[in-house]
Amino acid sequence: MTLNVQFLTMFFMVVSGFYLGIALETFRRFSPLWRHRPVLVYIFEVSFWLIQTFIIFYVLYKVNAGELRVYIFLACLLGFSIYQALAAPLYRVVLEHIIRLFTAIARVLKRLWHILILSPIGWLVRLILWGVWLVLLVLIHLTFVVLLPLKWLVQFIYFILPEKIKNYFNKKVDFYSILKSKLLKWVNFIKGR
Repeated sequence: MTLNVQFLTMFFMVVSGFYLGIALETFRRFSPLWRHRPVLVYIFEVSFWLIQTFIIFYVLYKVNAGELRVYIFLACLLGFSIYQALAAPLYRVVLEHIIRLFTAIARVLKRLWHILILSPIGWLVRLILWGVWLVLLVLIHLTFVVLLPLKWLVQFIYFILPEKIKNYFNKKVDFYSILKSKLLKWVNFIKGR
């Protein structure tokens, strides 16, 4: 390994250590969200450290073909220490501002979703239900307005009919009621089997 590659490796490992400090700070900031769920804590911790290991080793692989030396770990530790000493307080403030910004954007998007999508759909559903209810009321009123006088007219006509015709209609009604009861018995018998 040449001297240029070694210096480049040192530089990138210091930067990787600095990045690791930022990533760890961000991860720790969000870890209270799943602190009460032990399974999630385990999954997220293991995933975080595996991903960070993969990223740092990928950088190392690109710089010096993945050769591990003691100074690589020391350079990574140096970068992490530089972050902790110089940039951690500033990054925490910046991270909080970014979180507040994204929270505000999410609130605005949620409000827009509610105003532009959910609210009109709710009003449309209410309007449709109101229209259906109105149509049903009109049909019920028309039924009473039209059918009630029609029923009275049929009763009046039946009342003025001669007895022979009344008896004829009564026999037909009896025949249909007997036929209906027999059909119902057969249907119940078939369902029972």
